[in-house]
Amino acid sequence: MSALRMALSLLAGDVQADRSVPPTGFTARLTLFTATAMALLAVFALALSLAAGRLATRWSDELSQSATLRISAPAEQMDAQVAAALELLRTTPGVASARALDSEEEQALLTPWFGPDLPLDALAIPRLIEVVEEGRGFDATGLRARLQAEVPGAVLDDHTRWRAPLVAAAGRLRGMGALALLLIGAATATMITLAAHSALSANAQVIRVLRLVGARDAYIARAFVRRFTLRALAGAGLGTVLGGLLVALLPGGGDDSGSVLTGIRFAGAQWLWLLTIPPLAAVVAFGATRLAARRMLERQS
Repeated sequence: MSALRMALSLLAGDVQADRSVPPTGFTARLTLFTATAMALLAVFALALSLAAGRLATRWSDELSQSATLRISAPAEQMDAQVAAALELLRTTPGVASARALDSEEEQALLTPWFGPDLPLDALAIPRLIEVVEEGRGFDATGLRARLQAEVPGAVLDDHTRWRAPLVAAAGRLRGMGALALLLIGAATATMITLAAHSALSANAQVIRVLRLVGARDAYIARAFVRRFTLRALAGAGLGTVLGGLLVALLPGGGDDSGSVLTGIRFAGAQWLWLLTIPPLAAVVAFGATRLAARRMLERQS
């Protein structure tokens, strides 16, 4: 309740005290511009962080439910080993399905690396079997032991070595996004502090007059805090709206390429994160201006 009363009193303000704060001028423009620019950057930092996390999670989920069996054998034994591997996989608990890729599918997999004219028939390319898991998946150690005994040319890749870097990369990207937001908040606080210092210095004469008629420093500081907080709130609101519109104009992720740039927009309820940016900017401005006002008023006393 005390926080609510403080917020209401901050919005209501005091007409007489507000006269000590310039409604326009350099400090007003600087505060609005800083809040708008930093909120815009915060929207993009948040969008990039969330998009990278979604992409890494999707890749990790897809890889965690699939595995690849690679069979290398002489040409005359290849079909027999593929058939033996498929039969073994059909009787393995945790395997939902298994199928051997045909030559067209293998050609499509190798085309990005070797071009469309790769002669598969003339090369000793291993056969690939796609394995789809179900439930908790299969026992990779036990399956490898059975394959070694029954299909000596088979190598199982359960994508573990691919999943771990993706999870680690997602964590680092989220950490970088949080660091970027912290730096944006620090830069906002610094610029608003400079603007508040400038405004207090420029209105030193007005402040001395207010003191002569009995105004306390807390009364004067509250006027500066109110004005700068509301300016930051308005600027951050404008920057958030502009950032949200720009993000909404980006590609929406319908592309199957799996690129971060094709899915940078917020997804579903993630748009609600934008509602937190203006209040957070106001809180930063409140704290920075309050501290700056107290220090400057103590020096001027």
